[in-house]
Amino acid sequence: MEHLADHPSAAQPLPLEGITVVAVEQAVAAPFATRQLADLGARVIKVERVDGGDFARGYDTAAGGLASHFVWCNRGKESLALDLKDPRGREVVRRLVADADVFVQNLAHGAAARLGLDAATLCADHPRLIAVDISGYGPHGPYADKRAYDMLVQCETGLVSVTGTPERPVKAGIPAADIAAAMYAFSGVLAALVRRGATGRGGPVEVSLLDSLAEWMGHPLHHTMHDGEPPARTGLAHPVIAPYDAYPTADGGQVLLSVQNDREWRRLAEQVLERPELGTDPVFATNAARVAHRAETDAAVARALGALDTGEALARLERAGLACARLRDPRELAE
Repeated sequence: MEHLADHPSAAQPLPLEGITVVAVEQAVAAPFATRQLADLGARVIKVERVDGGDFARGYDTAAGGLASHFVWCNRGKESLALDLKDPRGREVVRRLVADADVFVQNLAHGAAARLGLDAATLCADHPRLIAVDISGYGPHGPYADKRAYDMLVQCETGLVSVTGTPERPVKAGIPAADIAAAMYAFSGVLAALVRRGATGRGGPVEVSLLDSLAEWMGHPLHHTMHDGEPPARTGLAHPVIAPYDAYPTADGGQVLLSVQNDREWRRLAEQVLERPELGTDPVFATNAARVAHRAETDAAVARALGALDTGEALARLERAGLACARLRDPRELAE
């Protein structure tokens, strides 16, 4: 993915140049949000603990001796270490905030308020400031004091219940709750900057991991509320679309195929499976029929693709105008 920051131009400054962000942040949610702001040209000043800094620094040493999470979430920032339990450290932050446009924090529940760094306090002192509080479960309610880590929020929102195989739920392989909260914090800051441009006033932006990931659960949530049953866990398959899965190829690879409508199914049957009669067979002709006969549908697709090498299978699917992909690992993505 290309960023505006990758293509600097003297004639076109980055959108957030001139914006200063102060962030008392750790782990993923707040750092990933402020990294998006840095990518768009904002000056981001990251405040870390004096006893080791952001604890994400210690997750691993995979990125040239640095933690991969930390490298991912913190490019383009300045950093300083402060003891916020010391009045002198808090005074430094307050002086930085006085000249800032945005303040972001994701400390444990209640910690920012005890330090006088919560959104309500800061916005009262600095009416143009946009102050972002990122929490696990929101500032109120019975879960407010609970520790919130990505896996826990994935479980609380039901994401884990719809991810995995029929035999076993699994969590997403990336920190989905943290990323969701980060992106809503990022978009919230952008919206608040637009509003400030019109009104001259900043204000609080409140984001929780729970609310953010619950919004991403919209499809299974509405399915359950209206149908009465949650979507089944189907591994790589889709609970209400077929064929939609990974299929082995002759050279040991796997090709993912997604057929979104009945026209595409007919093209698949004619041009890839080379069995045009399946396009009109009542067992396969509609998506509802294919889902009801998923085993037979998958068997027909697997038989055809299993006779082809991965490259040949992809080429044939692409010539037919069908959505397909190679199953890659992170090493292949990096290459």
